[in-house]
Amino acid sequence: MLNTILHGTPGAEPPLLIVHGLFGSARNWGVIAKRLSDERQVIAVDQRNHGESAWTETHSYPDMAADLAEVIDAHGGRADVLGHSMGGKAAMVLALTRPEMVGRLILADIAPVTYEHSQMQYVDAMRAVDLSRVEKRSDASEQLARTVPDPTLQAFFTQSLDVKEKRWKLNLDLLAREMPKILSFPEIDGRFDGPTLFLSGAESDYVKREYRERILTLFPAARFAKIPGAGHWLHAEKPREFEAAVRACLAAER
Repeated sequence: MLNTILHGTPGAEPPLLIVHGLFGSARNWGVIAKRLSDERQVIAVDQRNHGESAWTETHSYPDMAADLAEVIDAHGGRADVLGHSMGGKAAMVLALTRPEMVGRLILADIAPVTYEHSQMQYVDAMRAVDLSRVEKRSDASEQLARTVPDPTLQAFFTQSLDVKEKRWKLNLDLLAREMPKILSFPEIDGRFDGPTLFLSGAESDYVKREYRERILTLFPAARFAKIPGAGHWLHAEKPREFEAAVRACLAAER
């Protein structure tokens, strides 16, 4: 089963499962998860090939959805699910294929479409780091800065670096090989009728208006909201506004 970090204890409300995006981990969501755990248990996962979870031979969305189903099954069989980017796609596939396991669904800056951009530049940047010269995270950040000038991204990537063991906690070779699957979205006949929020950064173009017809076909109860001043990493850029939107969605009547 996926590695999990639990916040809070089980209560009357279903747990909230948080699913990180590409190159992320459960630890990235620690502050938001802890804050949201005041009303329910929050379960943050390391997806396969990330963090402390196992490295595998595949990285498809049906596989990732099955991983999430296993976690939910171990915590009562039903959960509200929040997924960002790649994690949002995994959450969507779970809801479409196992709708009985999902109460509310919150998708952070992602749509059920195939994207044209690639994330290979970041894989290459991390591969290029000479780990033998890394004694602390700032050493890796200094090397990453040659190709990744954004300090926020440098800090984000180095959270997945095991400095002591001088290794990435990301299965970079496998993620590179499976990148076409990560950027795509599988053809699925199912639909999810439960409450669904597509929460986007106002400065991001990941959830375009022309995607709404496709979204509403799969998620007919979908609502849409944007966080002003935020881009794709909306939960990191505007954490309090993001938290407020998530709380409002979880508290809304069905």
